[in-house]
Amino acid sequence: MHMVLTCDPANIHYILSKNFSNYPKGPEFRKIFDILGDGIFNADSQLWETHRRVTLSLMHHPSFLKLLEVTVWDKVEKGLLPVLQNCAKTGSQLDLQDIFQRFAFDSISKLVLDHDPGSLSLDLPNIPCEKAFNDLALVLLHRHILPERYWKLQKWLGIGKEKKLSKAWDAFDQFIYPRISLKQEKRSKMFDEERRFVGLTTLMEAYEETNNSIRDAKAFMRDNILNLMFAGRDTTSTALTWFFWLIATNHWAEEKILEEIANELDVVKQGQDSRLFNVQQSHKLVYLHAALCEALRLYPPVALEHKAPVQADILPSGVRVEPNTKLILFFYSMGRMESLWGEDCLEFKPERWISERGRVRHEPSFKFPAFNAGPRTCLGKEMAFVQMKMVAASIIYNYHVRVVDGHPISPSDSIIIQMKQGLMVRLFQRNR
Repeated sequence: MHMVLTCDPANIHYILSKNFSNYPKGPEFRKIFDILGDGIFNADSQLWETHRRVTLSLMHHPSFLKLLEVTVWDKVEKGLLPVLQNCAKTGSQLDLQDIFQRFAFDSISKLVLDHDPGSLSLDLPNIPCEKAFNDLALVLLHRHILPERYWKLQKWLGIGKEKKLSKAWDAFDQFIYPRISLKQEKRSKMFDEERRFVGLTTLMEAYEETNNSIRDAKAFMRDNILNLMFAGRDTTSTALTWFFWLIATNHWAEEKILEEIANELDVVKQGQDSRLFNVQQSHKLVYLHAALCEALRLYPPVALEHKAPVQADILPSGVRVEPNTKLILFFYSMGRMESLWGEDCLEFKPERWISERGRVRHEPSFKFPAFNAGPRTCLGKEMAFVQMKMVAASIIYNYHVRVVDGHPISPSDSIIIQMKQGLMVRLFQRNR
């Protein structure tokens, strides 16, 4: 339990930016997050640089945003809206958190593996890999707190929460490795002119161009893909869940978002209901963007970050830290500090994110670290906002969401602060 916890923005800025090289993830982090292998979340130094180049080659590809747009809207039309329509028609309750997790899982799988597992369909099938992410996030928090010998003994005996993590590990490997093998086989038989842009193929090509030292290409791809899926599934779905709870309990914000959709989107003005906007047009939805930022401020999906100094250091707050001290950066608290956000810091107030000119107000990452800060700032930030806007606008435009009376709302004990009991809602079709 030798830890230093901080939510001081000066410390956050110093650790994540100013003295970045002295604060890698460290060996303790890699032990706790061993299931993520040598992926970008675990990696430091040269390996992290390699992962960053590989991931950037995917997200900066000229065809990536188009693939993102097509993938998300296809899943909205063929997966999300049919499920919501059935729920509204029957008047049944629905766990919106589960729906968002399924949506994000299918979307990120299609983006990076070119495979839609179809977890978001009318029968809501049980797919072990999709549910394994919930166990992963829960166990990893407990590893931060339990003595290492204790959880390693559980792992060796195959009991307790470590048993769940072992099953999750198997589920991930059984889902990812066959897709990698299939894509490698197809790729070897295709001519250049037959190839289309596919996330997994692009990752493979980037790996071949940048890597010279890692021997097991398939394991490297597995780790990279699992890290991307973990980020793409859990963070986006969690942010959307808290966003819709805040919207459902602040109806005035819902009305403002509806008004913005009606005024800013051409397809709505023309009476069309599907595919409300493209990536570029999403920037018109300023109030929706502000409301998402406000939800991320109050409920950042990744509540904490873990660092370990290489050399002894003194933080700006005056605290001395020794090598390999477990440093916990508590992002959750930062969103609720009067010194950063004012006396109304506990209120849901999207207007704080809108400038006098009516544009989205930029806040420094050491004040608003929902997407981390410094060199390790989330590479998928733009992708996440586009996806969340598409989902949020589609639901709000078509349905009024009402939380079931008496449903308990509390964050889970997890490194991803999901809702402990989900978000049970009823949906009511809008009459336009």
